[in-house]
Amino acid sequence: PEADLTGELVAAPDEADAGEPAWVTLPDGTRILPPGPFAQHTAVGQPLTLRVGDTELTGAAFRAEDPDLAGLVILDFNAFDTWYDDDEPLVAHPRDPFTRIDIRPASHQVRIEVGGTVLADSGRPVMLYETFLPVRTYLPRADVRMDLMAPSATRTECAYKGEASYWSFDGRDVAWTYERPLVDSAPITDLICFFDERVDVLVDGVAVPRAPSPWAD
Repeated sequence: PEADLTGELVAAPDEADAGEPAWVTLPDGTRILPPGPFAQHTAVGQPLTLRVGDTELTGAAFRAEDPDLAGLVILDFNAFDTWYDDDEPLVAHPRDPFTRIDIRPASHQVRIEVGGTVLADSGRPVMLYETFLPVRTYLPRADVRMDLMAPSATRTECAYKGEASYWSFDGRDVAWTYERPLVDSAPITDLICFFDERVDVLVDGVAVPRAPSPWAD
């Protein structure tokens, strides 16, 4: 609700409007809208700047010209330092109520290789299932050749798992770990997960084909 905001909303400068979104047409004719900047709005409305004391967040709010949204403004998640769900700080983005994570131990024998070099061989995998994403296999560090990999500068954040740090082999990120995951993902603490798209995976001695995905490169 606009009435609950602390600060003043004023019209944003013209440069706060990123213009029309770039729709993409798939081969089957389906039109999709890839993720874009907050300033690229898909509805008619007014970009706004939020002023709080000496701080000015240009284009951080949007008032849609929709009677069903009267009295409400849309805020740019990335414009603010921290968001809270009750008393818990959010990581990366707001959580989707239709997304869930399930973590289950398994007894398969999992072997990870790159160019014939064995990076891991474990009979204690932990499987992580996440809505709309590939199933991921997490392995104990004791079963991974950590001595063959180097810490990477790459860091990513997940709203459901927390902050991930990465490990590289031959100059390429091939694995990641959550050293201090969020509460719901505690079972994968300090386990190592490989990009199935970048390594050779054998499960119970059978090679698993590399599936195409955004993380293949």
